[in-house]
Amino acid sequence: MADMNAMEKKLAEYKCDTNEAICLKLVRFPEDVDDDSTAFHPEYSHQLFGDDEVAFGYKGLQIQLYYSAGNLSTLFKVKYTARVTEKFDCVEPDDVEGKIRKIIPLGFCSNSDDFISLLEKEANFKPFGSLLHTYKVHSVEEGADLTYQIHKADLSCPGFREYHERLQTFLMWFIETASYIDVDDDRWDFFLVFEKYNKDGETLYATVGYMTVYNYYVYPDKTRPRVSQMLVLPPFQGEGHGAQLLETVHRFYCNSPKVQDITAEDPSENYVKLRDFVLVKMCMALPSFSTEQLSRGFRDEMATEAREKLKINKKHARRVYEILRLRNTDMSDEKKARDFRLEVKKRLFGPYRKNQRELTKMRKCLRPEELASHISQMDTRLQHEELEKSYQEVLGEYRRVLERLAQA
Repeated sequence: MADMNAMEKKLAEYKCDTNEAICLKLVRFPEDVDDDSTAFHPEYSHQLFGDDEVAFGYKGLQIQLYYSAGNLSTLFKVKYTARVTEKFDCVEPDDVEGKIRKIIPLGFCSNSDDFISLLEKEANFKPFGSLLHTYKVHSVEEGADLTYQIHKADLSCPGFREYHERLQTFLMWFIETASYIDVDDDRWDFFLVFEKYNKDGETLYATVGYMTVYNYYVYPDKTRPRVSQMLVLPPFQGEGHGAQLLETVHRFYCNSPKVQDITAEDPSENYVKLRDFVLVKMCMALPSFSTEQLSRGFRDEMATEAREKLKINKKHARRVYEILRLRNTDMSDEKKARDFRLEVKKRLFGPYRKNQRELTKMRKCLRPEELASHISQMDTRLQHEELEKSYQEVLGEYRRVLERLAQA
């Protein structure tokens, strides 16, 4: 038993956290390759390394995935200080290299010198597709405004398919349930964000983030664009690029009479926060969402104008209304605060009202003991507690949106 414990202790030394072991970089200059301060790490690695996100069989494991900033030419190297097979004949290390090769396209470099030579070609890289929007963001570090561009691309752009294969590898590290899309389906739209910068007197472009949108058919002659994937790369997060991208995409589809409305596929909590901010900002310019109209409650005119002018569906328009209603409500005024609270709870009560309708039906067809069981599950006091909890959560979400709006 003692020998077994000693062996387990020894083997434990050869376990590595893959979120720490994987080092990602967006390289602009040759010196970035050896500069540890430019590295960033995944949020997730479970899709390749299991739920524990651990690689077994190595000490000092470092998985290098370095990308040129623009074209995303890739350097892939695996380094370690010791490997388990050097000491234990009966245990095989994980095939780390094989796992990574499954998600990165062919054509990567495995030698730093070859990769650095590719950086010289970055000046030839230009953004794909058509330019939709240009904006500036002030950089405290640079002490200047930096320029960014958003482009719409498709597979007809030369080199875009190969570029997208490299770009989508980031999804595996930063979206928990990520999967690759079938780019051969022509109903996909691609929106890309680039930073425009100067290097030795030349204009270069760095990849910042992207969004994929699938155009679903809506009978009889409409489409419903659905946001599938959205990612701003970690070095650029927290600078407002997500909001710029989402608003640009919305405005792009607003110009199409064929578009019914815009939705999102399994939106994350962060995406919902971002969408709230962007849609509120856009709806503030609509007459039906003016201060005077907000005091009259949520009306069909709001839903119609939001859909026709901004391609926002009724559910999202209602949420925007509530956020703007809160903005215009003096919550220190007891009556106004109560009116707002009841307005929101009226919407939140929908699922509970459905339960009551189901209970009425069950009274007609269930035996007394079965009915008692269901009634206990629908306890009125508990429902009120849950409703109040939901309201407080929503209130917190709305206030965060308004705080960001005040800072914009």
